[in-house]
Amino acid sequence: MSTETGRRLPAFARSTARLVRRVVVFARRRAVAFNELWKHSLQFRVTVSTLALSSAVVFVLGMVLQNQITERLLDTKRDAAIAQTRAAAETAAGELVGLGGETRDAMNNRLENALKKIAITPTSQDAAGSAAGTFVPVLASGGHDQSGDEPASAGPYENVPPRLRQFVEADQMSWLEHTVPDTAGGRTTYLIVGIPLNTVASPLQLYLLFPLTTEQNTVATVQNTLLVGGLVLLLLLAGITNLVTRQVVRPVRQAAAAAEQFAGGDLDQRLAVLGEDDLAKLAVSYNGMAASIQRQIRQLEEFGGLQRRFTSDVSHELRTPLTTVRMAADVLHASREQFPAGLARSTELLVDELDRFEALLGDLLEISRLDAGVEELAAEFIDVRPIATRAVEQVRVIAGNAGSSVELVLPDDEVIAEVDARRVERILRNLLANAVDHSEGRPVVLTVGANETAVAITVRDHGVGLRPGEADLVFNRFWRADPSRNRRTGGTGLGLAISQEDARLHGGELDAWGEPGYGACFRLVLPRRQDVPAGDPPLALPPPDHVSGEVPLGIIEVTPAPEAILAEREEIGQ
Repeated sequence: MSTETGRRLPAFARSTARLVRRVVVFARRRAVAFNELWKHSLQFRVTVSTLALSSAVVFVLGMVLQNQITERLLDTKRDAAIAQTRAAAETAAGELVGLGGETRDAMNNRLENALKKIAITPTSQDAAGSAAGTFVPVLASGGHDQSGDEPASAGPYENVPPRLRQFVEADQMSWLEHTVPDTAGGRTTYLIVGIPLNTVASPLQLYLLFPLTTEQNTVATVQNTLLVGGLVLLLLLAGITNLVTRQVVRPVRQAAAAAEQFAGGDLDQRLAVLGEDDLAKLAVSYNGMAASIQRQIRQLEEFGGLQRRFTSDVSHELRTPLTTVRMAADVLHASREQFPAGLARSTELLVDELDRFEALLGDLLEISRLDAGVEELAAEFIDVRPIATRAVEQVRVIAGNAGSSVELVLPDDEVIAEVDARRVERILRNLLANAVDHSEGRPVVLTVGANETAVAITVRDHGVGLRPGEADLVFNRFWRADPSRNRRTGGTGLGLAISQEDARLHGGELDAWGEPGYGACFRLVLPRRQDVPAGDPPLALPPPDHVSGEVPLGIIEVTPAPEAILAEREEIGQ
């Protein structure tokens, strides 16, 4: 039997542990759901707060009412019991005149007869007796006799507590609430009033035991009434609060929904104006604000459309004269050896500026198409590493002329992502050309990293860096940190702006970091799939070496080639 019990105990312990875990999980889920509802619902917060405060008020009020009612009942009971006891004492004294010197049995008989007389005396017909209710009388002689026996008594003398006896035997009228067991196995609380009978020859004490059952039932009824009434009151308060709060919150929710639709592009969204109260004034103000914003947005759209159209038209119109000038410049450039030295140099400068002018026109057309939203992404799943390598190869001539080296850090495994190779390569060329232009002859590092959802590429230089606040300005069109600084790459001032738009077209982002004296770092983050957000980028910004300014170890250096690739310079942005 003990073995079977020992086998059952582990199973019972496991069942208990599973039950406790389920309870904990359920409680945790309920707590999380309550927390979410508390944070997102003003109506729920107001209702719960009102219910909690009302509960406290109802509880305090109920306790005060219960104490007042209980004290009033007990005071009335005690006053009536004292009056009843005094009347019973007069009756007992009249019955026990001349008591003394009898035997113990004779004294007990006289005490019994006196109790019967007290019980049938019509003192209960007056107001005091009616308020006191029924009672159980007890008569006893004071103290122990010389033999040490218990005093003579009549009635349930054992129900009288000793501490009350001491006061009454000392000729003091006293009362006390005392609980004693009854014959049914329960417990009954009595109000016991004791009074000395000093008018008889032998010292006697009279005790009347008034049961408090009626008063306890009354108090219990009051408690139940207060409890039920308090619960009903709380439910009514919760319903009223919920209804009133809903009347206030519903227009606010409608205003929030209208604002979300307005922000989403539905500029005709307006609020219904009902009445002339504060919420109606709010709706009128919102509608006026929405109408004003709508007018301004349409004006800006018209102005932007005119600006984009002007840029596109001007760029297209400049193509024809530029082509003519280009043809003439090429003829002059081909015959430059026949010209004097100064004229030959002017011819070379003319060709260089025409190259830059053509790049500027190309960038203007590109950014106008991006602004108009007509560009489409030709994305396909390819390895990003060859794109980074081609971008480095295309800028190494410029890097060699600037005295900088371009260093490439690639992962060993393939980095497959759904990207537009042409646009990503253009972004990297622009970033590398910009880094070379500001590297002050120091190395430029291009790093490729990837995780499950994103591809990140950083271009790090150790040149002049960026002052505070300039990291948000570098992507502005034609913005330059130092206007007096000469460009080495022949950029147009639109390369970084176009790069940022290309990144957004991929669903990614392009951001920058820089500190004076520690260089700058640009990070391109692209999602590996167009239908999956990029999530956390695999490469950090600021870069890990931004404190010490040291170039990371373990990189692969691409040595600048001595030959020039002048034909590719027009493809370089900035």
